[in-house]
Amino acid sequence: QVQLVESGGGLVQPGGSLRLSCAASGFTFSAYVMSWYRQAPGEERELVAGITSRRGTNYAESVKGRFTISRDNAKNTVYLQMNSLKPEDTAVYYCTAGPPGSGWYRVDYWGQGIQVTVSS
Repeated sequence: QVQLVESGGGLVQPGGSLRLSCAASGFTFSAYVMSWYRQAPGEERELVAGITSRRGTNYAESVKGRFTISRDNAKNTVYLQMNSLKPEDTAVYYCTAGPPGSGWYRVDYWGQGIQVTVSS
């Protein structure tokens, strides 16, 4: 049974930081493309960041220089370090897993999502 369990979300002030974690199980984590998507109210879901099995990375323009994605294959966990947070980063963040060699936008598995709210 595949599981992607996100943690680390919450409320933070503008300019603050959060680190999201996603613990994976039920598939060969080390081989998969792991990504974070987000969806704000009334908006489409968007790719925030992705990391391949070889640790190649991809970021949305809006988060470049502020967010960092990383993975620990020994722990089957992917992380999203979010710094200099802005109110427009407020969204539900989803951890996803895509099959090897599939590029950035194919997703086989989704987590349940976790809320990140940036507000003073």
